[in-house]
Amino acid sequence: MELTGTPFFLLTVLLVPVSITVALLFWGKVGGPQPVKVLSRIVMIMFCQVTAVLMVFVMVNNANLIYGNWDDLLGTGNHVRAVPPVPPSDQAAGSGDAAKEHPKVKQSFGGVNDPLVPGDVQKTELKGQLSGVDGEVLVWLPPQYNDPAYKDKKFPVVELIPGFPGSSSTWYGTLKVSEQLKPLMQQGKVAPFILVSPRTVLLGNSQDAGCTDISGKINADAWITRDVPQMVLDNFRADPSADRWAIAGYSAGAHCAAKLSLAHPNRYRAAIAMSGYNDPANEKDSLVGKDPKLREANNPVNILKAAQQPPKVAMLISASKGDGYEDGEAIRAAAKAPTTVQVEEGTGPHTTEQWKKMVPGAFTWLTSIIPAQ
Repeated sequence: MELTGTPFFLLTVLLVPVSITVALLFWGKVGGPQPVKVLSRIVMIMFCQVTAVLMVFVMVNNANLIYGNWDDLLGTGNHVRAVPPVPPSDQAAGSGDAAKEHPKVKQSFGGVNDPLVPGDVQKTELKGQLSGVDGEVLVWLPPQYNDPAYKDKKFPVVELIPGFPGSSSTWYGTLKVSEQLKPLMQQGKVAPFILVSPRTVLLGNSQDAGCTDISGKINADAWITRDVPQMVLDNFRADPSADRWAIAGYSAGAHCAAKLSLAHPNRYRAAIAMSGYNDPANEKDSLVGKDPKLREANNPVNILKAAQQPPKVAMLISASKGDGYEDGEAIRAAAKAPTTVQVEEGTGPHTTEQWKKMVPGAFTWLTSIIPAQ
């Protein structure tokens, strides 16, 4: 029974009245010594409370898609098959030497099997050839993709990074990114982006890899910036030019979007960061934040300062004061042309409902950077 499925949710709803009924029926029928009666009634009360809390948890999880499955919830999933050395590459995915690293791999795609995710979102299980990471990748194609008028068209791409913990389904199921953008794309207000959301919860025991390659532990950076883009290029009419790729994220995903775009301007032209942070240690479960060298190296401000030349990246940072706004201003202060940073002050809380509201404006801005062709 799937964690986010309707059957499990209905079961949790049913358990609440069942627990109350059991308590009412047997409250006065408990026999034995007084301590036994008291203990039995405490157990009944706890059963009622547990079922109620479970139902609320499932409702909140289903609404926000924080945990996509039981392994993510219990911290028992591990998607690292191997941790091979990652060869350097200065090329954009799909161009030059990068395209020759591995032969094309055709993937099979199916439905997501989540009632909150639109039926036109596809899922594939990808074995990362460079990273050694295995995980699902969700892909949504813009309405123009299957239009005969666009049969020879290559499309721009946006990678969507969830927070931590977070599911590859969250952007589609909770932020409603495809449902919000589809009419805007049809109206020509937003470019027809292919939207791609890879799994980012990759380690067990609730450890956050921070979208970083950690020696001997995981190649999370290579998974997001090389394996996933190469899969998209191998299977869809995606534009291989870095000028036609962007990355977007919220919360911990915003941190990833900011730092990966600045670290890999050969792969991304733009980044959208919603309510993010610069210091990896802001995420208490971050392995990067617990290592002083990695913590310093993966701060977007430090990436800018250490760059031999300013990266050609446009960034939109949307955040409230005390929730990423100051971090955005620090990035803007450190940026030099051709890096551009636009910081927008928000007023909402650190919630998916707030980030959902940001989606149309953020992608309208992105279209000004990566327009339809």
